[in-house]
Amino acid sequence: MFRMEHAPIKGRGAPSGAVPTRFGLPAREADGDWRDAVDRLDGPPVKLRTTVTEERPKSILTFNQSPDVPFDRSINAYRGCEHGCVYCFARPTHAYHDLSPGLDFETRLFAKPNAAELLRATLAKKGYEPKPIAMGTNTDPYQPIERDYRITRQLLEVCCEARHPVTITTKSDRVLDDADLLAEMARAKLVAVSISVTTLDPALSGKLEPRCAAPAKRVAALGKLVELGVPVHCSLSPIIPAITDEFMEGIIARVAELGVQSVGWIPLRLPHEVAPLFREWLAVHYPERAGKVMSIVREMRGGRDNDPNFHSRMNPQGVWADLIRSRFKVACRKAGIGKARFELDCSRFQPPEVSGQLRLI
Repeated sequence: MFRMEHAPIKGRGAPSGAVPTRFGLPAREADGDWRDAVDRLDGPPVKLRTTVTEERPKSILTFNQSPDVPFDRSINAYRGCEHGCVYCFARPTHAYHDLSPGLDFETRLFAKPNAAELLRATLAKKGYEPKPIAMGTNTDPYQPIERDYRITRQLLEVCCEARHPVTITTKSDRVLDDADLLAEMARAKLVAVSISVTTLDPALSGKLEPRCAAPAKRVAALGKLVELGVPVHCSLSPIIPAITDEFMEGIIARVAELGVQSVGWIPLRLPHEVAPLFREWLAVHYPERAGKVMSIVREMRGGRDNDPNFHSRMNPQGVWADLIRSRFKVACRKAGIGKARFELDCSRFQPPEVSGQLRLI
């Protein structure tokens, strides 16, 4: 059984920085006597702060051929995410940069201030063929630092100008900061927004996703977007058995009352370093049911913590998965939610104007 010497860091998802990685990054563990001596001499540890490093990549669109996702291109304005969702499947990407998928992922962030310039140049290339661009597929485009950087808004402005369709996935009501653009793009069938709601319990949300908007704010944001005429989807993601699944029916009923006509769910995924991180989180917050949770997860994943294979990674198997599917279908039927489809329009795309050196790209 995992035991922590100190309480988890308030406001952070990772209980500690001790997360093993695939790449043999150095791990440090403070000796008890040494730590006590440092505390006496220097006082308690300094509060963990978020840092942002600006980087200037040479490209901004990422293309994929995955059969498990409904898009072939995406943009991530940031690397790392301050929301600190302990279950985030994107955490392992920080290990590629010699950073921890644990606390580093949510405290050592990277912003791409030239993202809009790169997108403009890409869309202006001869022969570019438009298809919906997915935003928020790896890290949240509306995490707290978007308030200052506004990179997501700049990207939307380019897409609006070029009449290029976009899909947005977020856990933040900060998406409403761009309500004017979203409403304009919605009228031209250029945007659809998905907001993830994992639970209706703010206390649980504070443990799972400590710097996300409160569940009530996310639900309210869905309702506001409906009023603005923006196509919206509520994603119950991830469903964590014996932790968040009890809220499934309540979430569906609540968003249906607000006019949301599209909902879906994604099972918990624990790739690479996320598995030990999540086990640590369970041991800290829910030690009495940690064994049960992981037993159900493994039962749905063919006896493993995670299934990385195409098709099956998004399609859990077994009696528990079947039970969740049945409950989901019944809840949707009771709420009057069908299978809404959002048809975005690529036909009116017009390459944006570029100037200066970017014309040479």
